[in-house]
Amino acid sequence: MSSVYLQADIEHTLGNLSLRISCALSAPWTVLFGPSGAGKTSLLRVLGGLSRPERGRVVFGGRTLVETESGVWVPPAERGIGFVTQQPALFPHMDVTGNVAFGLSGLSRRSSGERVGQMLQLFHAGHLARRRPADLSGGEKQRVALARALAPEPRLLLLDEPFNGLDADLKAGILEKLTAWLAERKIPALYVSHDVAEAFETAADVMVIDGGQIQAHGPAAVVLAARREQLLWQLGAVLSQPDRLGLQADGEA
Repeated sequence: MSSVYLQADIEHTLGNLSLRISCALSAPWTVLFGPSGAGKTSLLRVLGGLSRPERGRVVFGGRTLVETESGVWVPPAERGIGFVTQQPALFPHMDVTGNVAFGLSGLSRRSSGERVGQMLQLFHAGHLARRRPADLSGGEKQRVALARALAPEPRLLLLDEPFNGLDADLKAGILEKLTAWLAERKIPALYVSHDVAEAFETAADVMVIDGGQIQAHGPAAVVLAARREQLLWQLGAVLSQPDRLGLQADGEA
């Protein structure tokens, strides 16, 4: 995916944060970095339709989703965008199967069941099929939320630190399968993360956001290498294997 699929030029105020974002995205996987309160989640909420910007325009796949000047506003359910938040909002009265199948009303019963099974298998959650959310751990809820977001095969996936609560090995396995699944279907993703290594492992573009504005945007190796010290200070990241991440120690060529 090399052509621009999403353009956003928005202004939005939330408390003390003034979001001023102008960007054009073409990478299949874009990682959003920045300190807490920088505006990363606020940007995803605007793109997903959960927040209305005070001013601006959002165009996805050639379709205008938001244009405040002319009053265009496409509701979240009509955008074809999957959104997984830090706190998975599962329906408490439904079991896991019902939650994952919720957005599949256009499929036959058989096709819906097959799709649910595929998604649960992808996220190592097949054994949870008949459980209710109240009986799930935090990590299990997050895996079910991921399965539910992918089941309708959205045109864009927004991920706001979706792997909280997962151990490192399970997280790595799910991330590998997720990126492969998205790549096969050419579905782009925006991913809020504080893990520098993940940006390299997913061959991502990186967008650094601070104070509600984009500070840098481009290939991971370029952006993170150029801003290494600042990112370490802001994010508290520890790069124990700088060679593996493509970041050389200070003073090296």
